[in-house]
Amino acid sequence: MSQIPPIAHDPVAVLGAGSWGTALAIQFARAGHPTRLWSRDAAFAAEMRAARRNARYLPEAKFPDAIEVHDDLTGALRGAVAIIIAVPSHALRSLLLQLKPLLARDARLAWATKGFELETGKLPHQVAYDVLGDKYPVAVLSGPTFAREVGMGLPTAMTIASPDEDFAHHLARSLHAPNFRAYTSTDIVGVEVGGAVKNVLAVGAGLCDGLGFGANTRIALITRGLSEVVRLGVALGAQAETFMGLAGLGDLVLTSTDNQSRNRRFGLALAAGKSAKEALAEIGQVVEGYTAARAVHRVAAREKVDMPLVHGIYRILYENEPARDVVKDLMTRPIRPETE
Repeated sequence: MSQIPPIAHDPVAVLGAGSWGTALAIQFARAGHPTRLWSRDAAFAAEMRAARRNARYLPEAKFPDAIEVHDDLTGALRGAVAIIIAVPSHALRSLLLQLKPLLARDARLAWATKGFELETGKLPHQVAYDVLGDKYPVAVLSGPTFAREVGMGLPTAMTIASPDEDFAHHLARSLHAPNFRAYTSTDIVGVEVGGAVKNVLAVGAGLCDGLGFGANTRIALITRGLSEVVRLGVALGAQAETFMGLAGLGDLVLTSTDNQSRNRRFGLALAAGKSAKEALAEIGQVVEGYTAARAVHRVAAREKVDMPLVHGIYRILYENEPARDVVKDLMTRPIRPETE
């Protein structure tokens, strides 16, 4: 029997019906919450209602009875105690602007969005404060989670970070089930930076593996990449220890080493000779690491943080430099202490 206290099964709205939004809706429903899954595409919403599954992005996972599918934002929000946003980083601001006139006074918002906003270099919580001010409790859900495995009910752990500890604990309890455990944190900056940068490094891992550089190269990229994540995060006000947990090291290893990762598959496709446009079309879903490489490169320059791996991946994606040349440059950099 679970030792986590029971929680009232209040309605939850999940906004965004991609693979991860769908998986989160399924998990909230499994945990006993009436759950509204919203898609802005009315035809797609109708397909999901009829099939009782998301055949486009998560076909293996049948919807529990507690899930309702909506294409009307007002209807999806009605009575929802928590609002979970699961859209790509480039769509976050526009969705928040849509939400602003519809939010109840006691609304609480969380997101599974990962990445810096390209135009401003802001993290998701900063975008939320820009649009909504600081009157609503906010949180981020992140960590080593593949949507397909959550949808299948396989054991999963993740991190929920919020400046409001009560809200983080409430969300963790709301998601809790025999297959799912959430840990809490107050370091929203660290959790968001980990989620943003790991997507870039996962593209690099796919490139390295696709070019046959071997296991030694992959693990060097992951460990030195983690150092870059920590440097940037601390410069932005994060706690270094956050990056040793699920939302830092855990998410980076998962995304860099398993082919369920769209970012890793994107890197593999580039290594096979496909153009970025061809690789993106082949994957058929948003590959956050592609845009994130440009955003993180800009933020690192702004903060004067040395991130040679991120810079190298940026050069490959946006300056058309051969990956082998970038790796050679990285290997011939001046010798320095590992802790720097």
